[in-house]
Amino acid sequence: MTLQVTYTGRNISIPDAFKEHVDHKSSKIEQLADKGQRLEVKVSENSHRRADTCITVELTVVGRGKVVRSEAQAGDKFAAFEIAWNKLTERLRRARDKKKSQSRSNGTLGHPAPSVGEALADVPPVETSRPLYEQVLDAEAADNVPPQEEEIDVPIRIRRKVFAAEPMSVDAAVDAMELVGHDFYLYIDSETGHPSAVYRRRGWTYGVISLDAQKTAQEPDTEERAYRADNGTTRSHVRAA
Repeated sequence: MTLQVTYTGRNISIPDAFKEHVDHKSSKIEQLADKGQRLEVKVSENSHRRADTCITVELTVVGRGKVVRSEAQAGDKFAAFEIAWNKLTERLRRARDKKKSQSRSNGTLGHPAPSVGEALADVPPVETSRPLYEQVLDAEAADNVPPQEEEIDVPIRIRRKVFAAEPMSVDAAVDAMELVGHDFYLYIDSETGHPSAVYRRRGWTYGVISLDAQKTAQEPDTEERAYRADNGTTRSHVRAA
């Protein structure tokens, strides 16, 4: 099936030359994402930003599998696209290699526990055009669980859902969040053992919120480091909220 490409421009027009450039490269996605059905290209301009970051290009691969996205800013459409494109293809390649590795493991070691990406593969991605709280309400309504008779007159009800959690690093949590296409991701930090949540910030940066029952100071501890800092890369930044 030929990959479908859709374009959305916000406060900016998208010329044919740009579309031809994207279409020329889109075949690479078909090689890396065999389940890819659609590539969404969003281009926006923000006149309040600096001249070298006023153009934002967002790329999202949507298909029957995982949703993979990337984003970049630059001074013109083509430069922003190239940066976002490199990030996107790297994520697609990493997801493909991980899938191949798991397939080999299944053939030689039986059936190991599913990865985070596999466990959440059926979770629908967050719709960026709608507020998150509306989508949560819709998900709750879809459960269609009738209340017990003694609970009918209760004005506020709270439903708790508990998921199995495997400790992971903050970098792995960022990867898992991007693979499932959500705006945040809950996990147990393997370094500290604290319940934590990683989420997207402005631009290509992330934030982390952690809970420490032993902490007594009112002000939160704050630190900042580069993504995959132990590997010497600095493509994005992860910081405490």
